[in-house]
Amino acid sequence: MTQLEKVLEDLTADSDQLDRVVAGLDADQWNLPTPAPGWTIANQVAHLAFIFRLAATAASDAETFEAMTAGAKGNFDGAVNAALKGYANDTPEVLLSRWRAEREKAVKALAAVPAGQTVPWLVNPLPPVVLASAGIMEQFAHGQDIADALGVELERTDRLRHLVTFAVLTRDFGYLARGLTPPAAEFRFEITAPSGEMWTFGPEDAGQRVCGPALDFCLLVTRRRHRADLAVTATGDEAGGWLDIAQAYRGPAGVGRSPGQFDALVTR
Repeated sequence: MTQLEKVLEDLTADSDQLDRVVAGLDADQWNLPTPAPGWTIANQVAHLAFIFRLAATAASDAETFEAMTAGAKGNFDGAVNAALKGYANDTPEVLLSRWRAEREKAVKALAAVPAGQTVPWLVNPLPPVVLASAGIMEQFAHGQDIADALGVELERTDRLRHLVTFAVLTRDFGYLARGLTPPAAEFRFEITAPSGEMWTFGPEDAGQRVCGPALDFCLLVTRRRHRADLAVTATGDEAGGWLDIAQAYRGPAGVGRSPGQFDALVTR
């Protein structure tokens, strides 16, 4: 199995798990607010459907993708919010069906990209394996919002490795989103998988280090938990500062989450 095949397999498994959570919801539950201000569960699923639609188009029809994203270059959030209006009148059944179809198309389109080729994306062309990992990040983040709204816990496995790797690769996004210059020095990341395996990135002798459990690290870089509520630690001033601004996505950071915001939940 190639690396791309493995990422797509794990993306599908994550999708199926979240699908099982939302498939049994009634209409009122689809309209529940999530921790993302102004977003319901239906909005979260619509966002995922749109992101998978973008990925499928990027991998299969570059010209159409460029036309779809022409207005998003300077204001991606605005373009996404505008696109969500196209899902606003969908019933839960229709929205669920659209999400399923879009993610299936995305997986097939990314799998069909010839080896060594990249696909267009919002800032720079990406290898399909990186775009698939970005899809895992999106699904983790928005799936967590849905789980928090429902007070349920999603199973988190070593499939998190793809998101951890993506977050390390995109370490500088938090700086760029705030107009800051990223530090030149590489960080050392030592992340403990759900299975207990240690995932390491960066020089062993790096002075700036980030350590912690994979789930907590992923919650940090998707800004779904405040650093104060996570067992992620830093050594060095630059690494410590990074924990405050870490994000594995481009664009505005958003409001993030407050310390202790989820203390009332039985599960995190």
